[in-house]
Amino acid sequence: MRLTHLFTKTSKTAPGDEVARNAQLLIQAGFIHKEMAGVYDYLPLGKRVLDNIIQVIREEMDGIGGNEISLTALQQKDPWVTSGRWDDQVMDVWFKTKLANGTELGLAPTHEEPITRLMKSHIHSYKDLPVYPYQFQIKFRNELRSKSGLMRGREFWMKDLYSFSRTQAEHDAFYEAVSQAYLRIYDRLGLGELTYKTFASGGSFAQFSHEFQIVSPVGEDKIFVHEPTRMAINEEVYTDEVLAQLGVKREDLVEKTAVEAGNIFTLGTRYSEPLGLMFTDEAGKSQPVIMGSYGIGPSRLMGLIAEQFADEKGLVWPAVVAPALVYLVLIGEGEVQAEADSLYEQLQAKGIEVLYDDRDERPGQKFADSELMGIPYRVTVSARTQASGQYEFYVRESGETSPLTRAELLAKLV
Repeated sequence: MRLTHLFTKTSKTAPGDEVARNAQLLIQAGFIHKEMAGVYDYLPLGKRVLDNIIQVIREEMDGIGGNEISLTALQQKDPWVTSGRWDDQVMDVWFKTKLANGTELGLAPTHEEPITRLMKSHIHSYKDLPVYPYQFQIKFRNELRSKSGLMRGREFWMKDLYSFSRTQAEHDAFYEAVSQAYLRIYDRLGLGELTYKTFASGGSFAQFSHEFQIVSPVGEDKIFVHEPTRMAINEEVYTDEVLAQLGVKREDLVEKTAVEAGNIFTLGTRYSEPLGLMFTDEAGKSQPVIMGSYGIGPSRLMGLIAEQFADEKGLVWPAVVAPALVYLVLIGEGEVQAEADSLYEQLQAKGIEVLYDDRDERPGQKFADSELMGIPYRVTVSARTQASGQYEFYVRESGETSPLTRAELLAKLV
């Protein structure tokens, strides 16, 4: 992408109505636009980052047998009434609306009820199980406060996967497979060392659920970590009884502040029984399907990564999620521009994403924008570099600069 083709602009100042560092930087760098509190548009570069995070998650979900689908955001009232969750006193984050004929609808905050009802058309026999549908979709939750940028929104991206199993053992095996896939996702995103699989409340479904908490000073949760085993316990279940059951002592745990970036739940028959999702087993007996729910927020992860790796100059994206791998800076015209154009075309041809700063701007502005946008590598082409037969190669994370020939540059990037 050439910057002369990009409609977005950077800003030297942070927006005055944002207190979250991730939102300030993402708006300054031209990655997102704020519509209102907790609601953001994803601009071209921001959409690339979000799509890259989604792709990492998609690969891991496909790898454990997931089937990607897309469910509707508009929700009929009936299945939610049946489950007991249409009542605002039970689930207080609903956005509700009406059709022109007066029919009441909701905007989905999650999808357990509709996916259970949908599966009644596809699950009849034990031969139809197990199945693991998942989706990436915008969810809507009427949060009382939304002051954490992308990390707590009223409209946000969610990957939600639902498992449908024949037996508890079959469910448990998949539950663990998802757990390991989530740990791989955080590791691939550069967050692995900060991530703890955390015991949390299982509600009425099971004794425990598990959250994936990422240690961060901007987190809203408190967890207690046993470093030798990397086991953690959420504050909500931090009791003597739970500690005894898990075989740990208070004095061996360290309190940390963290952001919940994923969760996995055993649902059992909580939704299958009231909504009538049954299957016929090998003996010809009707049985309720055993379910699980598994969530992870791509937009929340984008905000967390932005917050976690930023420095005083701006964003610092890990290569796997960056909107481009290389920020190519042109300083000059004529033969210098021809050289930069040639390098741009060659890098693109080799599958390397390049953000080409071909604008008529001062070098200082181009360098500042490259820092703010957080592209992993910057390559500068100028009259001076052309005279030496080398490019200036800069690493955003370390700040190291070195001269490289085109062959050396290609060897490093390809």
